[in-house]
Amino acid sequence: QVSLVESGGGLVQPGGSLRLSCAASGSSISIYNMGWYRQAPGKQRELVATITAGGSTTYADSVKGRFTISRDNANNMVYLQMNSLKPEDTAVYYCNRRSSVSNYWGQGTQVTVSS
Repeated sequence: QVSLVESGGGLVQPGGSLRLSCAASGSSISIYNMGWYRQAPGKQRELVATITAGGSTTYADSVKGRFTISRDNANNMVYLQMNSLKPEDTAVYYCNRRSSVSNYWGQGTQVTVSS
């Protein structure tokens, strides 16, 4: 059974940094594209960043230059380094593993950016 567990969220001041982690279990992530999404109160879930099995990355325009997605296939981990955080980055952040036949989500981790 596939499981994704996010951690690393919390309360941070504007301009601060956080590193989110996604621990995958049940199968190796090495052949899958992985992603981070977020959902703010009253808004739809949106894509933040993706990383392909080959290591290519894409980012939402709103986070380009501030966030970095990475993966550690040996340890079945995906990370999201978030720098220069803004209040509008406040949301629940979700890890995602997607393929043509499956789509898995973690339970999410809350990120709050506030002074």
